[in-house]
Amino acid sequence: MSQSLIHEKYMQQAYALAKAGYDDGGCPIGAVLVDHKTDTVLGQGHNMLVQEGNPIIHGEMAAMRDAGRLKNRHDTTLYTTLQPCFMCAGTIAQFGILKVVIGDVENAGGDETIIFLQKRGVEVVVLQPETSDAARSCIDLVARFREEKPELWLEDWGGGQNPGLTKAD
Repeated sequence: MSQSLIHEKYMQQAYALAKAGYDDGGCPIGAVLVDHKTDTVLGQGHNMLVQEGNPIIHGEMAAMRDAGRLKNRHDTTLYTTLQPCFMCAGTIAQFGILKVVIGDVENAGGDETIIFLQKRGVEVVVLQPETSDAARSCIDLVARFREEKPELWLEDWGGGQNPGLTKAD
């Protein structure tokens, strides 16, 4: 199976998790952690802010939690429907995940976390909506969610810029 078909397969799986979270009233971000040597799903999940009242369990964190304890994650690829935030990017870097495949960068608001990951040796693959149905689905779902529930979107991203801080802080 070609690399693009593998990416599409797992991003469709991550999208289905994101859609399930959305259908349950939550934030539509899903992720799948795959052992790329054995093509085995090690963990999967979706954002749990609403379902568990837990602001730390983003889609990537849910997949990591589902995978549980592993000696390491050096032979894994993380498929995530939305570009990781800094919390999730830091976790990816800390645990040595070598590759991240992203379905949606359009709704993330900047490339800082991609640069952060790349500087730490993580290969970042951004699926293109012109050639990936899964990427187009990810982008459209988050755009709809942001329009329907802007306050929940903002809460999931930490509540926005702290008004007590300045750019120099």
